[in-house]
Amino acid sequence: MMKKIIFLLFCGISIWGNAQKNIYESAKFDDLSQEHQVLAIIPFLTHLDLEDNISKEELKILEKKEGYAVQNALETYFSKRKQKKKFSVEFQNIKNTNALLAQNNIDYNTIDVYTAKQLSDILGVDGIVSGNLNLNVLLSEGVTAEFSFMDYFMGDANYGRIGVKISDGTTGKLLWKYEKEINKKSGKNTNDLIDRMMKLAARKFPYDREKRKDRKRNQ
Repeated sequence: MMKKIIFLLFCGISIWGNAQKNIYESAKFDDLSQEHQVLAIIPFLTHLDLEDNISKEELKILEKKEGYAVQNALETYFSKRKQKKKFSVEFQNIKNTNALLAQNNIDYNTIDVYTAKQLSDILGVDGIVSGNLNLNVLLSEGVTAEFSFMDYFMGDANYGRIGVKISDGTTGKLLWKYEKEINKKSGKNTNDLIDRMMKLAARKFPYDREKRKDRKRNQ
């Protein structure tokens, strides 16, 4: 029994430690973000490496679907946390975000040619939440959550990698970034993945209200 408890504690510490190692925060975060009130979440740029024999056109459609699924999942996560007054900023409704992008002739295929500063000006926000997604499965459609150590040996444990970043709207500089490997333990779908990974990073999320209060007290 004791060995099992020690093993579980070790796994928990390892997961938490890995989450911290994969997080970057700018030394200038406080200075650049002190006036931030609203952030916009844009669709994630997705690269799919599927075994299925599909056309390039079909692949682009699926990549777009996954990118919008992450945008939606992040909004859901932030909305739930915001209701508990966990954040010091608001998040623009993604329907408004996508509508404003469309009105400015910016779509999923062209959004990456715009800088964070340009997008912030267009969307009327103080910063941009964006990211990249590399997958070998269609996470939005759901995957099996069952996991065994044989998956490691069979090469089925890794589904890809996700990176979430926040950029300042005024300077365009990167303020915060969190990267995480996606596997069967990450979650059974996009919403599950985002919920679990952001909870792991919660203590390091720069707009956490309590964290900002602690910073001000220590200044």
